[in-house]
Amino acid sequence: MVDLKDIPTIQSVEITDDTLSIDLVDGRTISVPIAWYPRLLQGSAKERQDWRFIGHGADIHWNQLDEDISVKNLILGQPSRESQPSFQRWLSQRQAAA
Repeated sequence: MVDLKDIPTIQSVEITDDTLSIDLVDGRTISVPIAWYPRLLQGSAKERQDWRFIGHGADIHWNQLDEDISVKNLILGQPSRESQPSFQRWLSQRQAAA
């Protein structure tokens, strides 16, 4: 069982066309498919690289994609919980702005 009160912070982030990988300060690396996060999957390589730490390194935020991912969810192996209607609204707005 994971003790969620002592979640380590993120040290670094790497994103490829297929994978989101984070290195934690405790030495672990967690990699998940970006397909778990439809907004990352739809984003360009440039948009995926435009991220910053929030919550003192406990979360990652992509401003251009309006996406937040927490270390806790990555450790627990939880993909995005965004509803299909919400994602479709975001995708429609994104396409209209292009």
